[in-house]
Amino acid sequence: MGTHVIEAGFPVNSDAEFEAVRDIAESTSSTTCGLARVVDKDVEAAIDSGVEMIHVFSSTSDVQIEDSMHATREEVVERSVEAVERVKEAGVTCMYSPMDATRTDEDFLIEVIEEVSDAGTDWINIPDTCGVATPRRFYDLISTVVDHTDARVDVHTHDDFGLATANALSGIEAGASQAQVSVNSIGERAGNAAYEEFVMAVESVYQVDTGIDTTRITELSRLVEELSGIDVPGNKPVVGENAFSHESGIHAAGVIENSDTFEPGVMTPDMVGANRKLVLGKHTGNHSVRERLEDAGFEPTEEEVRAVTRRVKDFGAEKKQVTMETLERFAREEGVTRTEEVRV
Repeated sequence: MGTHVIEAGFPVNSDAEFEAVRDIAESTSSTTCGLARVVDKDVEAAIDSGVEMIHVFSSTSDVQIEDSMHATREEVVERSVEAVERVKEAGVTCMYSPMDATRTDEDFLIEVIEEVSDAGTDWINIPDTCGVATPRRFYDLISTVVDHTDARVDVHTHDDFGLATANALSGIEAGASQAQVSVNSIGERAGNAAYEEFVMAVESVYQVDTGIDTTRITELSRLVEELSGIDVPGNKPVVGENAFSHESGIHAAGVIENSDTFEPGVMTPDMVGANRKLVLGKHTGNHSVRERLEDAGFEPTEEEVRAVTRRVKDFGAEKKQVTMETLERFAREEGVTRTEEVRV
């Protein structure tokens, strides 16, 4: 699809994960990235896996330094610089993350960023590890980071308050060059910024060419849904079953006339490899019923459309699913004429 970087895993985690990262690195033309703590064995495992980029990270918030790393601020800086220098010595692109950046004392955060920048890191990743940022606050933080490093800036946002994609976009507006996203938002806790949402916002709302083949986004989402076992909600933006579905009579009538009336316009189903649907239910109007009947080869009169629509509304109001089979049964019972030709 043209995805720029695939962060494949944590090579030191296990033999199986090391092999998976190595295999991915050997099997794709995209840049492959491996994760590593600022620990010698982590960095060496990542180097040995053959990835083109290594993402080293260290906690920088006081709560994580003290109760997760069991270290001091001074040790964090020292280990971070050493890790970056080792990655660069190996001839690999380096990304550095101050983990829990949005809960880190800003003066210390800038100190760490300046030190690893001097050590030669190619990228600075700013993670909202616990998902507590808001778009405006995240914008200001990224702007500050950009002012204190010559490295390119990347963002990594979590969705604890449903703000991950908005925060990622805000980071790009503030000067970041890249965002870490995940298909269907899967990730720790409530997940990360969604691949499909971020890419389509950049492509459609910001009108920027990402180089990604967006027509395969729905296909990719379905594949990840199947392999992960994590269902995609029907109302999930871009890739949910209802993303381009219309039941309301006003909406359906408008979309039949011109899809731009009740869809974004700058994003169409074709752009993401999806299909538009007119859903039948208690909010369905005459326009939608007529369209579906004609697609099925019927030639209803206005009176027959109204009669079938009343039955659809009543059936849907009982919280029953109105399928095409049900609609066709209603049409036959109302005596609607049917031709041999069926639209496809």
